[in-house]
Amino acid sequence: MAKEPRDFTVLHGHRVVSGRELRATFVEHDETEDNPVRLRRRILHGVVLVLLVGLIIAAIIVALAIMNGQIRIPTAERSRSSVSACPTATFDYTPNDKISLNVYNGTNRPGLARSVADEFLARKFAVADVGNTQSGYRGVAAVVSGAAGQSAAFSVQRNLPESDYFQDGRSDGSVDVILTGEFKELTGPELVDQTPGKLSCPRESRRIVDGAKWPVIPKAG
Repeated sequence: MAKEPRDFTVLHGHRVVSGRELRATFVEHDETEDNPVRLRRRILHGVVLVLLVGLIIAAIIVALAIMNGQIRIPTAERSRSSVSACPTATFDYTPNDKISLNVYNGTNRPGLARSVADEFLARKFAVADVGNTQSGYRGVAAVVSGAAGQSAAFSVQRNLPESDYFQDGRSDGSVDVILTGEFKELTGPELVDQTPGKLSCPRESRRIVDGAKWPVIPKAG
């Protein structure tokens, strides 16, 4: 006698619900459209998820920018610069022949320090040292002195337009000039303003006082 085909929809006397019937049941009884509270909750969860993804992407972008040097985080050494504000005193113009000056070339232009030093010599400055140096400073020129050389540095700045003043820990009155690629020329001798005035420190937030001969001049941002 031939066996009757097995009915797979019945197992141990119980009817087996198929996947298609389950999906139809859930779709049929989905309360999302009928329940505004559940709908708002789903929308809120979606918004939160988008915000979290955006924060993660932003954090990655910032981290890459810091690694590439596009964003600089102030260091403890840099924060010490805020303790020493740019001198606020008004200085008289010191006669050129009373100023001991060192001229340094911070560029790849050969002979720049020597040619500028000769110009200072022609103006009766007492030029002592002339040479090359390496510096991360990116301005027109850095004028560097200790506290005792501030008045002399003021006079040097009047001859060196758009220069930035930096102070280091030296005890004598000597002044250093560091020339950069943006340097073009000295102020014409007949145009030098010799009236009293103040030192120019437009980059005060990046000025660091150092006890060594050379000030720590950080890279411009």
